[in-house]
Amino acid sequence: MKKAMLLIIFLFLGTASFAQTGGEDYIFFDDSPTTTSYDPSWGFVESPSELEKVGEKFPVDSEIFFQGNNSLRLHWTSRTGGDWGIAVAEPGWPGHDVTQRDTLTFWVFGDSLIQDDHLPLIYLEDLNNQKTEKMSLSPYTSDIPDSQWTQIKVPLRIFDAAAQDADLTQIKTIFYGQDAADCIGHTLWLDEIRMYIGNPSDTTAPAIPTGLAAEGYDSHVTVSWEPNTDEDLMGYKVSRLRDGGVFTHIGYVEKEFHHFADFLGESGVNATYKIKAVDENYNESEFTGEVSAATESMTEEEILTMVQEATFRYFWDYAHPVSGLTRERIPVSENLVTIGGSGFGIMAIMVGIERGFITREQGADRLLQIVNFLETADRFHGAWPHWMNGTTGEVIPFSSQDDGGDLVETAFMIQGLLAARQYFDGSDDTETQIRTKITDLWESVEWDWYRRTENSDVLYWHWSPNHEWEMDFPLRGWNETMITYLLGIASPTHGVPASMYHDGWAGNADYENDESIYGYELYVGNGTAGPLFFTHYSFLGFDPRYKKDDYANYFKHNRNQTLVNRAWCIENPDGYDGYDENTWGLTASEDPFGYLAHEPSSGRDNGTITPTAALSSMPYTPDESKAAMMNFYENYGDDIWGGLGFKDAFNPTENWVSASYLAIDQGPIIVMIENYRSQLIWDNFMANPEIQSMLDSIGFVPDSSRVGVEDDAVNPHRFQLIGNYPNPFNASTTIVFELPQKQNVTVEIMDIRGQTVDRIELSNAGAGYHEVQWQGQNSAGESVSSGMYFYRLKTDTRSATKKLILLK
Repeated sequence: MKKAMLLIIFLFLGTASFAQTGGEDYIFFDDSPTTTSYDPSWGFVESPSELEKVGEKFPVDSEIFFQGNNSLRLHWTSRTGGDWGIAVAEPGWPGHDVTQRDTLTFWVFGDSLIQDDHLPLIYLEDLNNQKTEKMSLSPYTSDIPDSQWTQIKVPLRIFDAAAQDADLTQIKTIFYGQDAADCIGHTLWLDEIRMYIGNPSDTTAPAIPTGLAAEGYDSHVTVSWEPNTDEDLMGYKVSRLRDGGVFTHIGYVEKEFHHFADFLGESGVNATYKIKAVDENYNESEFTGEVSAATESMTEEEILTMVQEATFRYFWDYAHPVSGLTRERIPVSENLVTIGGSGFGIMAIMVGIERGFITREQGADRLLQIVNFLETADRFHGAWPHWMNGTTGEVIPFSSQDDGGDLVETAFMIQGLLAARQYFDGSDDTETQIRTKITDLWESVEWDWYRRTENSDVLYWHWSPNHEWEMDFPLRGWNETMITYLLGIASPTHGVPASMYHDGWAGNADYENDESIYGYELYVGNGTAGPLFFTHYSFLGFDPRYKKDDYANYFKHNRNQTLVNRAWCIENPDGYDGYDENTWGLTASEDPFGYLAHEPSSGRDNGTITPTAALSSMPYTPDESKAAMMNFYENYGDDIWGGLGFKDAFNPTENWVSASYLAIDQGPIIVMIENYRSQLIWDNFMANPEIQSMLDSIGFVPDSSRVGVEDDAVNPHRFQLIGNYPNPFNASTTIVFELPQKQNVTVEIMDIRGQTVDRIELSNAGAGYHEVQWQGQNSAGESVSSGMYFYRLKTDTRSATKKLILLK
């Protein structure tokens, strides 16, 4: 578990300390995702002064605002002998170099006249909590009139001589604090708190958005449009007319988005929409024309598709325009793309094709764009970095020493590429190039280099030409890095010995687990086995069904770990709001306090529910995960459902909702739902010829035990042809089926003309699960040619047929 905690520390450092660069505004506040308090804020008050706070946070007001959806409400009374202050930061609390900006600006609104010398003082704080001197606002504004929005502009140069010990290149917060002790209660609403460079004076309105469309779903309408190209675009205002009323403002979205979800809460509602664009000088375009849509009741299957389609937008509509790779998070990331999340995105493209969100030709073109870029991007002994610039392909350091190859992120990418290599099997030039280029990329990853020494039993996460092995992070399980060993052992060119799986990955004394928690046996991982992303990332492509190694059937383990996670939330030992049988799911995500690997243990659970945890577990716990999905949508959708599906996380206790979507959380949702529905990614990844030989060398053996079911009296067996693995295959394949009672069985192999090729017979096969192997031979023991075949399971009363593909 120590290694998992280290991973999350790295993640937090990466997301929290990455400051904006270039000419973009530093935005300390433009909208709060929650309606009662703003998460990246903190306030204090010393008696007899008074300050309104929500907990320690800045109160949010959704009734009075200048721009967007809400504002910050600052209500104070300053008295002699007291003090107060309240700070506001950008989400993630990053540090900003304010010497690269010249003006701090914000808009204020008062419910009565406030004299300029009664306004709060203002000061800055850096990442080390060092503060500048407190400065008066009165030189930069006159009195604040009653009920009128007023913009205040403060030149940042005033802090040059007032910096004290604060580092002006790492400013994280803007403080408002006590000035005149007038003993009068004042209220100011604050909005659009930002720092910029230049002196904006342009009054030219932005272009009217084009391509407005609306589509109704079960309880919401998605409004979409073509993104504006205005360089100074700030965002879009959305207005709605409902049930014959009048148009009213219902929302604002930042410039990075061109989808808006209007959650209406029920089916059968008609609504009409129009939008306008807003630029950084607060100039507004004219409204677009109007579009209408209605919500319609949907089946569970349709809602699964709806969730996949919305999540797919992250990887398709919001991918980097040059590389086609996936941005780390939306909004904010801009040119910063993530290698692991992009591997998830490649698999999402395959789902998008299968579900009809895009055409196969569109998907192939995008994938060719991606692999062409990956060929020229920075690599370090074949491994890509965790982050890179989506335009140039140059490494962006994930932390001070992490500026080189990241073997785990590379494994996540290769997992997606190998699934795509099998999926794009067409004979046209585009798909041929895709397969060839993926093979070259796969075979050039030097897994053996990341052993660090020739005789090492363990793989290492990082290597950098600047810092070499200073990160010193050996990969040992149980955690999300299992796929790294599987691919390293499978590599045909730079492979590592299969013994490393046992001595390195599983060589940790804490790897095996014999605990039963809430009645569920855990086979690997100590304690409650950790956050749920351990059960997702390595298993997006790697199919854990019907097989086991020396330690576990990982499908069974992953199911039980998921059920332990859910049971913890049902018991809710720490008493967090909202937790119940359908509100569960602890994994790594944003939370009100930063970023954490949430898991079922006190100190690692802070009341934050992450939708990806339950949704991405759907292959393991279909009923429980679908119930959680419906609960999230129906009961929390107004807060957590957005244009790109479910937002990253929410915390009912803190009344907090993430403002972001993260690639590594969105990707498993669309992929694992598809693996539950059709096994698409599992089937394609496992069909790679290198995979079966890797499994054999490690010692994986077939295991047909019914996963997750201990009581056949409660869960009786049935007649079922489950399938075969691997499929396609190049040597042998295992056919798995289930019988309700003892009976004679025939498994018949037929060619595409329906002619019998081989027949396997079992006499008096008992109730339960069975496996038979077909070696790709006819009844005479002769090898048959490559191609598609059918296999039929027959008893005296029932039969079922599926297809398989033999590749030689």
